[in-house]
Amino acid sequence: MIFKKKIISLVMVFLMVISSFSLISAKYEINDNERVMIHFDQFRYLEQQCENDALFRIECNIGDEQFESPMWNVSFFGAPLNWNITIFTTKDTSELDISISLYKSVYGVQELCDLSEALSPDAHTVNIKYNIETGWWTGDDSHRDLSGYGRLNGCDDGSIYEVENDAELWFTIIQEDMDGDNIPQAIEEEYGMDPFIDDADIDYDQDGISSDWEWYFGYHPKQADDHQLLDPDNDSISNYEEFVTWNLYSSDPFRKDIFLEIDWMEPGPVGEKSEVPKKALDRIYQPFHRRNFVFHFDNGIENGGELIPFSEKTSRDEVLDIYEEYFLHQGQFTERRSIFHYGIVVYLCDVKGYGFSGDTGQGGYSPGTNAFVISSSQMELNTQKIYFKDRSLDNFYGSAMMHEMGHNFGIRFGEPFGCDNWFAKYPWQLLFWFIRNYKSMMNYQYTYSIFDYSDGSHGRGDFDDWDNIDLTYFEYPGDT
Repeated sequence: MIFKKKIISLVMVFLMVISSFSLISAKYEINDNERVMIHFDQFRYLEQQCENDALFRIECNIGDEQFESPMWNVSFFGAPLNWNITIFTTKDTSELDISISLYKSVYGVQELCDLSEALSPDAHTVNIKYNIETGWWTGDDSHRDLSGYGRLNGCDDGSIYEVENDAELWFTIIQEDMDGDNIPQAIEEEYGMDPFIDDADIDYDQDGISSDWEWYFGYHPKQADDHQLLDPDNDSISNYEEFVTWNLYSSDPFRKDIFLEIDWMEPGPVGEKSEVPKKALDRIYQPFHRRNFVFHFDNGIENGGELIPFSEKTSRDEVLDIYEEYFLHQGQFTERRSIFHYGIVVYLCDVKGYGFSGDTGQGGYSPGTNAFVISSSQMELNTQKIYFKDRSLDNFYGSAMMHEMGHNFGIRFGEPFGCDNWFAKYPWQLLFWFIRNYKSMMNYQYTYSIFDYSDGSHGRGDFDDWDNIDLTYFEYPGDT
């Protein structure tokens, strides 16, 4: 009787083993017909001007199939598109050929926008190959390119000031794996990871970075790297800091990223407003993104966009108090000091705006300058001046912010000579004529009329701001 029970037990174990093999087989069958989704996140037109009635659409070809997106109005710039393409592959599919085009249409006249780094004017469409086994893509967009993985930029061909409908487009490709962690099984098996569990958030090599981030950007998930120090794109944001900001901001360790937190005062007793217009932020994106300095604003995503109690006039000491309370939160968020610049909008301060170091309180002309303050009442006052009557409030806010950020990048009074030169602001001042070729908003002659830094191409007296941007300048001097 005991022997019979043992036989029954062995049979049950055998059946359980057979059943488990069947489950595994079923999972592999699902993997043989995987789902791949291309998600288009956002786009932005990078030319200086765009028609108000412009409509945009995406055309995507995958193999022999063509997909066309809805039409988006110009007002959707930078807003989430949330347009997805889903396709199913078979076990015989190893690669997908994908082409991506962006079209602009104005009153029915359609033009192809430039998304490509290719120099030919006919090569505006992007072509990539998606590898099913690795989950990576190569071609006109790939790991470690200047515009970033999953970001296309038509200005990469050098056509920054040429009108050829340059645009940027953000996308991701997600492959649905059996464990739901989006890391393809072939990669998991190669790296010795378990293909049957969701281990994307596991830090196998104990280097502070989860396996999904390391895999996505081409690092080995089981080979420790010093991500606290690694900074392959030299943007002064370490790999670890890029990892921390990845989910919220889509930062990239191989593309330059700039982070700015902005806080402003609550409305005053008679309706005084200090809130930064959204269009001012949209204006700042363009000049930076054309050159692959990707701007990220925290104006309410994490700790930014906070309301500061109203004050009719804010002294420099009070500005430092605001810095401690609303940026560092009395020492609770000190890690933001090495990632974010900080902007404060008050109702009235000593001047229209100025840069400063939050650590020392010094003005914006010394290493460590990581913050600035802008007076909203002065921005409003600008709109009332006759010679500014054709310019909007968002132009003044955006210009002031970008000018002060220039000091955070090491463009400072007297270096170059035309920066912040009060003795060369007006035509009746002799020095005006010596620096008029410095076509930069860092030159007081052009602060509100040229929404750009200079590239040094305008002749004698000019200076190349863009090539001299120092992304380490804002760091605390003791950390560099």
